[in-house]
Amino acid sequence: MSASRKFICSVMILAAAQLLPACSKTPQLPLLAADATILAFGDSLTAGSGAADTESYPAVLTRLTGRRVINAGVPGEVSADGVKRLPGLLERERPVLLILCHGGNDLIARRDHQLIADNLRAMIRTAGERGVPVLLVAVPALGLTLKPPNLYQELAREFRIPLERKALAHILGKGTLKSDYIHPNAAGYRLLAEALAELLKKSGALP
Repeated sequence: MSASRKFICSVMILAAAQLLPACSKTPQLPLLAADATILAFGDSLTAGSGAADTESYPAVLTRLTGRRVINAGVPGEVSADGVKRLPGLLERERPVLLILCHGGNDLIARRDHQLIADNLRAMIRTAGERGVPVLLVAVPALGLTLKPPNLYQELAREFRIPLERKALAHILGKGTLKSDYIHPNAAGYRLLAEALAELLKKSGALP
């Protein structure tokens, strides 16, 4: 190969390497320091209903990542109440990342999807106003397919934030991973924590 062709190939390889992060399908998050605090916010799926406290996904994620993950789940909470509760928690805990898993109780009550989206949007904006990036978790709707509503993907695109959209649908579709028809068991929560840890790596939050 001539010197000129080698030079052209080198330039092309370098340009491709530089474009790779920009073409990544996973929105990027800031790298989490070893002493970072993560706020896991949501309802019973975050609280860990159906398993012991040490088996909730925030507890398992703490062990997987080596970062402190605060369990801020309230069983039975609807998204409108989450909007009211979140600001105080952000002020008190000062997290560097918010994992938002909410809307399940609204879906069970068959509330309007636009209302759920508006409430989730308000929570994402509340975090953003305080400089806290968000990782969103999609909650599946009740039904044969257990498919999460499109609102989660639409919000993830709107705010360019990472979205975990498959784990809960997979878990709640398998009897061996559930404690009842709407809650994971210990094995299910561990799978959710593992999926979130993997997404944190893909998004650049973990090395």
